[in-house]
Amino acid sequence: MHALMERLYPICRSLTGNGVRQTLAILREYLPALRVHEVPSGTPALDWTVPAEWNIRDAWVKNAAGERVIDFRQHNLHILQYSTPVHGWFSRQELEDHLFSLPEQPHLIPYRTSYYQPNWGFCLSHQQRQQLQDEYYEVCIDSTLDEHGTLTYGELVLAGTSEEEVLLSCHCCHPSLANDNLSGLVVATFLARELARTPRRYTYRFVFVPGTIGSIVWLSRHQDTVGLIRHGLVLTLLGGAGHFTYKQSRRATAEVDRAMALVLRDAQVPHALRPWLPYGYDERQYCSPGFNLPVGCFSRTPFGEFAEYHTSADNLDFVAPEQLAESLSVLEALCLTLESNRTYRNLQPYGEPQLGRRGLYKGVGGGQEGADWQLALLWVLNLSDGQHSLLAIAEQAALPVPLLHRAAVALEGVGLLHAS
Repeated sequence: MHALMERLYPICRSLTGNGVRQTLAILREYLPALRVHEVPSGTPALDWTVPAEWNIRDAWVKNAAGERVIDFRQHNLHILQYSTPVHGWFSRQELEDHLFSLPEQPHLIPYRTSYYQPNWGFCLSHQQRQQLQDEYYEVCIDSTLDEHGTLTYGELVLAGTSEEEVLLSCHCCHPSLANDNLSGLVVATFLARELARTPRRYTYRFVFVPGTIGSIVWLSRHQDTVGLIRHGLVLTLLGGAGHFTYKQSRRATAEVDRAMALVLRDAQVPHALRPWLPYGYDERQYCSPGFNLPVGCFSRTPFGEFAEYHTSADNLDFVAPEQLAESLSVLEALCLTLESNRTYRNLQPYGEPQLGRRGLYKGVGGGQEGADWQLALLWVLNLSDGQHSLLAIAEQAALPVPLLHRAAVALEGVGLLHAS
């Protein structure tokens, strides 16, 4: 995953443009079935309109000696995203209105955008900004805004035995920021590869979309089918330091909310569960009241809560391979939990059935050997009344869903349970 991130990191991505296409082309090497969609600029999408396509070839500020004192080629964060084209000489004071830096983090380049308000500008370290002492500077931004362009997004569907879907969404619009959100892209890619190799009950839909406008466009094109989504996650910030954080869906008690809480509990890793908030990433769109889909947001340290957020310090060194692997492991466990969850009915509910003669109970009583297994069998038998799912049993019994699922399969195999 980290090696894939290294390939993607230098690319200048934005809401639209060739950077997104290049990124999705690389992901297709890992996911050949990934479909790339192009939506024309000017297309209505719910209350929004697809913007003009933005591309940039070069950008710089030169001093009187002709030296590049700000250079897009050195770091693509140097450009204000969606900057309009410009070329000319500007006084130091005129240039000042188009510069963005962080006085409190003087060695870092900030990430700034102006997607929907025409503007141009440069981002630079505050230390670099203070060194600009010439009276005049030559400025060039070689960019284009094409009203006849398109917005690009990727979509991968892994069909299951059911048409019911699990939606996994991540944004593909950020330039050279490793944790936000290359980590989401690479973890989603490798999760899709794992799921493609295993039998699936659910159909899994992965969408790689530019933030906000991308999910709005996707929803506008799938209004007739989003009712098939039973569970969903927005994946972001999965490679940095810090504990896991799960933000609940708008429903708060959706199955995915409960399943993620159990998975994090049973993984015995530091984590936090946070309530729904109509601010954040694309879960805002999926959980907007008209759709109200069961989509939460899974991350490590949330956005804005680590010093490297939206700066040049969010680089490849900030993301550790071990942290990516741990994030992937939790997501694999979540998918297994969702796949395993069933509601059963006890076919012999009057008294406790004799498990020993069915080969499910230990032959010698009195000890604690296999206590969790015996408890799992008894919990599943007792609560399999057609009303309690395995998730509900796991919540009450404080036992992991995979263990309860194994118990349910064993009990079903000897004719004591039936999946309702």
